[in-house]
Amino acid sequence: MPSSPESDTQATPPIDQAQPEIGELAAELERIEDRYKRALADLDNYRKRAAREMETRVAAAQEAIIGDWLNVVDSLERAVQMEANGPCRDGLSAVLEQMNSVLAQEGVHRIGAPGERFDPQRHAAIAVEDSAEAPDQTILAVQRSGFALGDRVIRPAQVVVARPPQSAG
Repeated sequence: MPSSPESDTQATPPIDQAQPEIGELAAELERIEDRYKRALADLDNYRKRAAREMETRVAAAQEAIIGDWLNVVDSLERAVQMEANGPCRDGLSAVLEQMNSVLAQEGVHRIGAPGERFDPQRHAAIAVEDSAEAPDQTILAVQRSGFALGDRVIRPAQVVVARPPQSAG
């Protein structure tokens, strides 16, 4: 049955009555869009934070493993020094070379060498000696090698640092 014109006007509110409802819906849509954008931003921040935490954990684990490996390298270096002319020297040296190669492949390099300028961020001064030949604050000797992974110091070098001779007064 066709509807009469009167029933059509009753089913659809007049435009004047719909305006406040449209405004309320637009405001609600704006609030929902704002919440959606905030949720996206929170998710993005969470992803970045999780990635940073993962990088930090991986770096810490890597440094711990390398630190343990360095203790073994130190022991092997001492064994090579003790076996200076002994029958095992060549074998020990070959193993030490292989271990150093593994460290290099992982991006680990030695820090601290005689003649370098002392840097307290990379070196630990275990002694200071008067020296007329070496410039002030340079490394005279390395007691234990230091190592870095990229720019991060894994273990500072233990060094003897030069200072100008003290005048007898």
